[in-house]
Amino acid sequence: TACGTVLLGTLYPLFLDALSGDKVSVGPPFFNATFGPLMVPLVMAVAVGPMLAWKRGDVAGALMRLKFAFFAAGALALVSWGLQSEGPVLAHFGIALGIWLVAGALIEWGQRIRLFRAPANESWQRLRRLPRAAWGMTLAHLGFGVVILGITGSTAWQVEKLQVMRPGETVAVGGYAFTFRGVVAAQGPNYKARRGTFEVRRGDDLVAVLQPEARAYATSPQETTEAAIRPTLWANLYAVVGDSDGRGGYATRLYLKPLVDWIWLGSLIMTLGGLVSLSDRRLRVGAPAGRRQRRQAAEA
Repeated sequence: TACGTVLLGTLYPLFLDALSGDKVSVGPPFFNATFGPLMVPLVMAVAVGPMLAWKRGDVAGALMRLKFAFFAAGALALVSWGLQSEGPVLAHFGIALGIWLVAGALIEWGQRIRLFRAPANESWQRLRRLPRAAWGMTLAHLGFGVVILGITGSTAWQVEKLQVMRPGETVAVGGYAFTFRGVVAAQGPNYKARRGTFEVRRGDDLVAVLQPEARAYATSPQETTEAAIRPTLWANLYAVVGDSDGRGGYATRLYLKPLVDWIWLGSLIMTLGGLVSLSDRRLRVGAPAGRRQRRQAAEA
């Protein structure tokens, strides 16, 4: 249903233009109002689903087994509120959803091997015999939770600064200090460039030296902007240099995008979970092989 709403919002303006000639724009307000509310109950259910026995599911019992995930989600949402009180309030709910999913996947995995409820040797034997499909499900759910955390952080707490800077000036962006050191001419294999230099510090520590470029290609007259990016585990730093104002200053754009790499990390974990699940031989040949063995035994 969520994918259907995205498809509708994407194609509706095209169909309307083709049928009536009217021009409409479907932008973020539509997708924020439809996609998010549809995904929230899905994310909440994803953590509960693996706890339910086939056709004999006990929802109340499953929720009781997930009480630690509920408390962990609430506690870390409060921590995020304390660290980032500015910004949309719903961002902390997004953090809670991501933690709920990650904690739920770990709790379900721990229950499969009877972690802390059986002797260590028994848990180890259960871990060794755990089907690959179960590993794949756990990884996929973990990755989904990490993606939610990345999307929440990168959209809710992004910091952007646009200004004209002169060499030696410093701009603060989300706890980081960007000091502009100027622009020099640079020559590439098939382009000329203006290369800016920014020193990024956090307190007294030098975090990175960013060198974005504004390139002009001679073969096909075209100008491009090459952002300089410093990826870290918690946030990515971006710097962009633009045109000169003719008085020694240059247009600059500075960004701080928290947790943006978690989107890619979570996607890779989800992909790994799918591959691990597909590698489970039982899902590919287990049932036919079992029927064949029983038939051979009956014939014998």
